[in-house]
Amino acid sequence: MTDITLVEEATQEFLNWVSAFTYSDEDVFYRARVLATRLGAYYRPDGLTEIAFWVPDVGHSGGRYREWTDTSHHYQIKNSRNIYLEVLTPLERIDFQAPQQVISFRRDRIPLKRQQDYFCGVFSGMRPGTREQAGCFYQLRYVDAQNQLQTIGDVMACSLPYGVFAPAELYDIDHLQKHRPDLAYFGQSKQANTIKVLPPRNILQLHVSTASKSGSLAGLTHLYQSIAHKLNTQTPLTPAEENYIGYDAVQLLPIEPIVEYQVEGKTRPGFWDEDGNSLSAHLKITLNKPDTRNWGYDIVLAASSAINPALLESLRPDELVDFIATLHLFPTGPIQVIYDLVYGHTDNQAKALLNRHFFSGSNMYGQDVNHQNPIVRALLLEMQRRKINTGADGIRVDGAQDFKFLNPQSGQIDYDDDYLREMSRVPQEIGGNQRQLFAIFEDGRPWPQEGWEESSTYLDVIQQQPDVYQWGPLIFAHNTPALNHFWDKKWRRVCEVMSQGSHWITGCGNHDTLRRGTQVDPQANINWNLGKTMPEVIRQAYDNPAVTLLFYGFSPGLPMDFLNATMRTPWCFFRNTDDIYGLKVVAEEARFLDWQIEPEIYADVTAFVRLKQLGITTFDNLRVFMAWLAETVTDLGDGYDLDVLAQLCKEFLATKVDSPAQITPQTLRTFAKAYMEDCHDLCRVDRYIANLDPQQTRFNLALRLYRQAHPWLNNNLNSEDRFERISDDEKTIFYGMRSEPAETEDKTPKRLVLVTHMGGAATNVTLADWLPLDDISQWRIALASPGLAVENLGSFKLKDSQGLLLESM
Repeated sequence: MTDITLVEEATQEFLNWVSAFTYSDEDVFYRARVLATRLGAYYRPDGLTEIAFWVPDVGHSGGRYREWTDTSHHYQIKNSRNIYLEVLTPLERIDFQAPQQVISFRRDRIPLKRQQDYFCGVFSGMRPGTREQAGCFYQLRYVDAQNQLQTIGDVMACSLPYGVFAPAELYDIDHLQKHRPDLAYFGQSKQANTIKVLPPRNILQLHVSTASKSGSLAGLTHLYQSIAHKLNTQTPLTPAEENYIGYDAVQLLPIEPIVEYQVEGKTRPGFWDEDGNSLSAHLKITLNKPDTRNWGYDIVLAASSAINPALLESLRPDELVDFIATLHLFPTGPIQVIYDLVYGHTDNQAKALLNRHFFSGSNMYGQDVNHQNPIVRALLLEMQRRKINTGADGIRVDGAQDFKFLNPQSGQIDYDDDYLREMSRVPQEIGGNQRQLFAIFEDGRPWPQEGWEESSTYLDVIQQQPDVYQWGPLIFAHNTPALNHFWDKKWRRVCEVMSQGSHWITGCGNHDTLRRGTQVDPQANINWNLGKTMPEVIRQAYDNPAVTLLFYGFSPGLPMDFLNATMRTPWCFFRNTDDIYGLKVVAEEARFLDWQIEPEIYADVTAFVRLKQLGITTFDNLRVFMAWLAETVTDLGDGYDLDVLAQLCKEFLATKVDSPAQITPQTLRTFAKAYMEDCHDLCRVDRYIANLDPQQTRFNLALRLYRQAHPWLNNNLNSEDRFERISDDEKTIFYGMRSEPAETEDKTPKRLVLVTHMGGAATNVTLADWLPLDDISQWRIALASPGLAVENLGSFKLKDSQGLLLESM
């Protein structure tokens, strides 16, 4: 095995470059942007490896920042001579599929060179990772003021196969990019130095670990490759497969590294467990394959340039590129990929990974991010650049209203719109081609002020960046379409979509709204026209033919679907890593059982396996306990405490059974983890594909294809178009007419008429009385909701959730 050594001449050249920018006359943010491009680890074409870390405050006494010294690597570093690079080289093959394995490693400790707050080195002998082999793992180590050995991880890492608390892996990114199957895709339509990526016409949002049977990016790749093969061989698709196509883009819930388990007896979470002397040259390391379950928004910010390894079946970055290439080369035309970026807040675990300069204070999620620090600002944008260089076509910025700061001149809290603008402009560079991606912002300012839902314009970012998109009012968070009169109450917002929604993301179902639907009080005014049971109601509410017809067949904007909604699959919040507030999260999901789970689902031997192993063998027992838990946690309020809950739980169970089991805080933690993991498994769409209605999936697909064939529908309605409603205590009907923009004088523009029943009792429709239709015989049905047969367009009956789209002949 080759020795790993510092190459003095190359290192000095690197230091000279760092020094030149450190002392240049450019402003500090520009300098930081340039320096950030060479932070982290880079395997060069000449076989050498550049490594650079930003380590501020070395030699500082701590002072007013002493409160940070109780979190992992914020211990005082007295002297730069105490800092060194630790390289761990596997001495045997790592099986990236193995749930657990013990691997022998060689440890090298090499000093770094310092240039102000940057510690750098160029090394020979480091092995890069590829699809086929593991590379060297690396991290900074230092001895703190108490003579204890501490760790600093690479916040700019691109490969973290064993999680963000384990050492990063050196990876040959150049090799990965050079051999990607879709390389030519990035040079298409090149008419300028920078290609501007056009927005899609519709979007499918999905959660990777529930969107396929394997719960990985590889599973999604296999699924789309199977669909592509069927399309190429003209083999009919199944109803489930139809739900994945007809989209211009797929938006992934966040795929950044997330919070990890806090293991008892260990100072750091993680899936990497070193055995033996921390200074020995050879050591054994137990590697556990990451298995966290999360929506993806509980990020730690560090190494957001990398991929959450729990989503990688192979634990290799190539897996993401394979998925993207499969979509880019799809036989019906390229499918774009959108990344959901979470840079506005971070979980408290980030305090063990990032230095104090990254944070500006605490919030309801954990920590606010200090975007005003120019170096932090530069590092975040560089993480974004590296992430989108994996091949994304667009970004969605989560919680853009969270990017705020205290303006020292006015003393007011301002929104950091300049930073949002910077995010939109981060260029992608692949194969010598530079592209500017399209951008979507979730921005509901003045959230979280009281009444924000009604006062927000959802236009703040669009008004400053006319090319971007924002989540519109109908898809933003608080949707409860399972209730009576919901669409009537949303009439003002629906009209806004028609008049100014061309750059809004539209629709009804997403990861937030479907969860919100499961939190509705079962005693509320439910629209029982949607189904006979609550699960039937919520499935129809979020996969409603009338609503889909409205947004795809008539409404301006960019419609988006959520896979779990169109698959009519349960959905709830899950996070299996929280030892403190896990039970509180579970309590908030208590109504998930009412809205999404039927007794026969619980009776299935493959469902709620973990809870049944804990002794909760019947659905009724689980519902009784969850109802008690939800009420008790609410009553405790700010006094939430696991010890108190354990005692209350013991007292409650004593009223239900003769000999209740011993209840401790650990018992409750075990229950919470089991519940979250069982719920995650129940949200996998593959469990329910046999229940899909082929008529419904064909209708939805036909609507998506219709939207793609009529891109002018994305535009706002003009002064000659019409959109109206008929509403009373019994029903809500939407109807309207719009015309295609006239392109040439010799072509008659197509006209469309929409009528949809948005809730309530059946009603007779006489379109000629409502709209200026001179001759109804000159209109034909373009699309009708499943099961709706209309013989006479002059007069027909519509039931709840039914609708028609007509087009002129």
